[in-house]
Amino acid sequence: MFSKRIFSRLLASVLFTIITVSLTVAQPTGYYNGTEGLTGTALRSALHNIIKNHNSISYSALWSAFNDTDKKSNGTVWDMYSDIPGGTPPYQYTFGSDQCGNYNSEGDCYNREHTWPKSWFNDNSPMYSDLFHLYPTDGYVNGKRSNYPYGEVGSSSWTSLNGSKLGNNSYPGNSEEVFEPIDAYKGDLARTYFYMSTRYYGEDAGWQSNGMVDGADLKTWAQNMLIEWHQNDPVSQKEIDRNNAVYSYQNNRNPFIDHPEFADKIWGDPASSVSTRTRLRVDVSPNPCTNTVEITVPKVQATLQITFFTINGQVVLHQEIANESQAIIDVNGINAGPYLIEVAAEDGIYHGKLIKNQ
Repeated sequence: MFSKRIFSRLLASVLFTIITVSLTVAQPTGYYNGTEGLTGTALRSALHNIIKNHNSISYSALWSAFNDTDKKSNGTVWDMYSDIPGGTPPYQYTFGSDQCGNYNSEGDCYNREHTWPKSWFNDNSPMYSDLFHLYPTDGYVNGKRSNYPYGEVGSSSWTSLNGSKLGNNSYPGNSEEVFEPIDAYKGDLARTYFYMSTRYYGEDAGWQSNGMVDGADLKTWAQNMLIEWHQNDPVSQKEIDRNNAVYSYQNNRNPFIDHPEFADKIWGDPASSVSTRTRLRVDVSPNPCTNTVEITVPKVQATLQITFFTINGQVVLHQEIANESQAIIDVNGINAGPYLIEVAAEDGIYHGKLIKNQ
């Protein structure tokens, strides 16, 4: 007779197998070829090359697309700003007839929410209608969220009917006003942000720098918070189904739904469920540069591993510096253009950008 412990292990193994199969279904064979063994910048770049140049649908086509990507089992609109998983939502919307329109309060109508606010990328395309970060949400709540970053609210100045909040950020590293979704959808939105940061990696010229992002790059505190959201709210069947539906429109996928481990490999610690090595900013000057560039980190490190990447992930320069906090790098041997810099040090992984002139 099996003991309870053996039965529990068998059950856990079966559940793990089911989850693994469900996460990989509908992925085209070989879709993620070339990502094996990669981490950090190299993995982010490889994924960017896989999911870029997607089929961009029109902004008006989002209304009908939502009928495939964001429909509940009862046929109503799946609105993460009003839904209460396992409970009764304060209101529900019917596709088409409840589109905004004007609104005065919650429950009036639903519209198209840019979860990565469109002002952050200057209303440019193709990100303006990229389904992976556009969701149908209550118009009034969407308006209250405005273009505030996501965060964790300490004392709320406003709370929606499903518990989403507006108020000052209590997450370490940022104290500005933020919008906090309910816990059940924090992982969904974290993986949405990982997608955006990867899909538009190196394609973010002119994008806004604010308290949460620098172009398509996430600030350190945001990386840490979103990794926690990602870990605490694992991939759901809703996300798997949505990923497959969006793929049918755009012919690209969200890698962080198909392979949740990719997030830790890029922004966290691949060996841990919590990010223990912070990702920091390296000082690069002059920028743009012509012949040499000075790379500086805040304190003396035992070793600095300095690597220059093209925006396509090709390594063009690597240098190791011992017992220093800065290094002067000769860049005469690389072509003019934009480069991404990664500095691996004892206290973290530092990132920077460089423009090389002729």
